Amino acid sequence: MTDAYVGEIQVFGFNYAPRGWAVCNGQLLAVQQFTALFSLLGTYYGGDGARTFALPNFYDNNFANGIAPCSQGQGPGLSQRTIGEPFGTVQATLNITQMPSHTHPTTLYAQPDTSKRAAAPQAGYGVVTPGNPTAFVTATPNTSFAATTIGMNGGNQPHENRQPYLGLNICICLQGIYPSFN
Repeated sequence: MTDAYVGEIQVFGFNYAPRGWAVCNGQLLAVQQFTALFSLLGTYYGGDGARTFALPNFYDNNFANGIAPCSQGQGPGLSQRTIGEPFGTVQATLNITQMPSHTHPTTLYAQPDTSKRAAAPQAGYGVVTPGNPTAFVTATPNTSFAATTIGMNGGNQPHENRQPYLGLNICICLQGIYPSFN
């Protein structure tokens, strides 16, 4: 492996930080002990800037099992992203205004064959038979239900909102070549 730059972040397939590296888990480091790294990172990721500074945190508990990196700056039509800025959410709850417009077309059919009828309808359901068309007073057999027949559904609970991941070890170089500004 070539010499690494101080502050360089690499992904490793083993479960520890190599010598001269640290896991990017948001830990606080002493400014006096790691002055070169502090001069590059400052307090972008936390710390008081006098005695401590923090490493980037790819294992952030607020994001439950980690976060994905994103380039700083702004692409066409995208939001401005600042170095060290976490964003996004693990879970999201969609409300009715966020769902695509859609219908649930349903048709009511008369079932003259009594062997195919529901023996005991569940609560909220009705059975229309040739001799008892009163279950749905405004519905004529073999026609579509009104759009309001099937109401809202869902439990208003958040859903998983993360891309697929592969667990790897993300580390930052503590000691190495100081990167020159170019």
